[in-house]
Amino acid sequence: MKKILFVEDVESISDGIKYAVIQEGFNIDICHNMKSAKESINNSYDLILLDIILPDGNGITLYKYIKSKYNVPVIFITAKDSEDDIVNGLDLGADDYIVKPFRMRELMSRLKSVLRRNEVSSIVKIGNIQFDEQNNIIYKDDKAINLTALEYKLMTILIENKGKLVTREYLLSRIWDISSNFVNDNTLTVYMKRLREKIEDDPNEPKIIKTIRGIGYKIENNT
Repeated sequence: MKKILFVEDVESISDGIKYAVIQEGFNIDICHNMKSAKESINNSYDLILLDIILPDGNGITLYKYIKSKYNVPVIFITAKDSEDDIVNGLDLGADDYIVKPFRMRELMSRLKSVLRRNEVSSIVKIGNIQFDEQNNIIYKDDKAINLTALEYKLMTILIENKGKLVTREYLLSRIWDISSNFVNDNTLTVYMKRLREKIEDDPNEPKIIKTIRGIGYKIENNT
């Protein structure tokens, strides 16, 4: 049975999520501050849900502490909903970023998605690119590529949909946890350009990530 830790100081929120998580068949522990979380965290957790605003410190600091010691996926759950906050959280390497208020079914769906991604152990080969999903590493010509969290997330989404057209709207909805209407579409273009500069032999004539003009992107099955 999967075990989850939720770090949240508002008891009404933690109680509601605890009930929902138990109904889905998971175990869950609750911590209301950074101090108790640090004392509770160990390798037995399969996922950590983490608020950013805590009574005794910033959840970002706690996130960095967690990642320095444990290989466990983390989802931020927070009221900090500016685009900068969301991008910064994902750039740190968080597996997802959920803005309060949210629907419980949405939380459960995304929680399960993160757990599924971390269960998969496989290496996908695309031309001279190797995607090691288990260890969150992408190699080019057998050398690890240094990707930001958002670049990695973009690549993951495209590989998950290999052979299918992935629209810009879908990418935006997966990257940011708010309507894409609140996000400057040019930001996606910038991240995609940076990603191509790292994985393509010639970014001006991409062979891996193809552009479907005016719609989105696609990695071919036979790439």
